[in-house]
Amino acid sequence: MIHARGLTRTFKMKKESVQAVRGIDLDVEPGQLVAFLGPNGAGKSTTLRMLTTLLPPTSGTAMVAGHDVAKDPKKVRARIGYVGQSNSTGEDFRVRDELITQGRCYGLRPQEAATRADELLDLLDLTPMAKRLPGTLSGGQRRRVDIALGLIHRPDLLFLDEPSTGLDPKSRAEIWEHILRLRTTFGTTLFLTTHYLEEADSMAERVVIIDGGRIIADGTGEELKNDLAGDHIVITTGSAREAEEAARIGDGTADGTTVRLRVAQATAALPEYLRALEAAGIKVRTAETIRPTLDDVFLTLTGRSLTDDDVPA
Repeated sequence: MIHARGLTRTFKMKKESVQAVRGIDLDVEPGQLVAFLGPNGAGKSTTLRMLTTLLPPTSGTAMVAGHDVAKDPKKVRARIGYVGQSNSTGEDFRVRDELITQGRCYGLRPQEAATRADELLDLLDLTPMAKRLPGTLSGGQRRRVDIALGLIHRPDLLFLDEPSTGLDPKSRAEIWEHILRLRTTFGTTLFLTTHYLEEADSMAERVVIIDGGRIIADGTGEELKNDLAGDHIVITTGSAREAEEAARIGDGTADGTTVRLRVAQATAALPEYLRALEAAGIKVRTAETIRPTLDDVFLTLTGRSLTDDDVPA
């Protein structure tokens, strides 16, 4: 579905050039659900715009849905759907009419466009809203209409830019329920960006992290967390002296009376570690295991949080 090599984009800012994307290599196979993560200014939006033909690459190549984004942008657009961060609907047309118009713009015959509109309204639980104006809908309902607009022509590949941003937790959960249902129904390849790390971790089967215009990590959420961050064991002792000794035994670090160890599987390692401390005469007051997050992965790779907003554009 996506095959990019050396994809680069340079912007001219006043008298200097800024390289927003620095030679990305990316392959996405049909049917995958890929989460594309990165802090503000990392290059993820620029990459998304190049892959959707909204922005020409400065150098490199990208084949999307079987066509070159630079040489055949119209053919790419015919086979992909794109749901941006802003609402796509107008304010003066009823929801069903908006979907039919979108279908007609993609070359569907009137009856075909109407049939697909009704199918999507039903699939996305929007049938009761078919005759309403977009301005009367809730945030979650409008987002579902946006997704329907991106799917009216049945694209092979759907790009979703922050699909649940700004929604309350209930609406976010509903949006994801519909996204996963669409994937099951149509087998659509999904490529999305999100600021919600727990969403990417739990929903996407593959996570790609970009920083400084380069891809720095690529794999399943579990692979990235196990290989790059690891589990942690955290204990507290009765004194700083005991903590130092406990840290030495476990090859960890001590901070006051708190000891932190990085291990491969914390639940399996904790009993053995506690037995070793008991044998050394160290009394453990508290003990817990901590699974890493995708933010921990990014912190390990870069030394800062994935949610930091101070990355230069």
